[in-house]
Amino acid sequence: MKKIILSAAIVLGSLSTLTVHAQAQNSVHKEHTVPGGYTEIKVVELPTAVIQALKKSYPDAVLTKAYINEKKEYKLEISVKDQKATVYTDVDGNWLKK
Repeated sequence: MKKIILSAAIVLGSLSTLTVHAQAQNSVHKEHTVPGGYTEIKVVELPTAVIQALKKSYPDAVLTKAYINEKKEYKLEISVKDQKATVYTDVDGNWLKK
């Protein structure tokens, strides 16, 4: 009888571990899409040309968020002192008017 109870406890424990692992996996793979077809990306994923263009045109800007769309256009949310702005660039660092 003890073996049956122990076996049931092990099975239930392993199932709950699998459920937690699956939930963690799902939360990692979720993408955050904003209006306009842009998907949020990590700032470190930006191409070097985009970073250089930002530093050249807005040397005092702090990049807070970055997004990409299917056309490989980037939406950058920046702040300079107490002002916030959104700018757009292509993969080569050319500024786009949106």
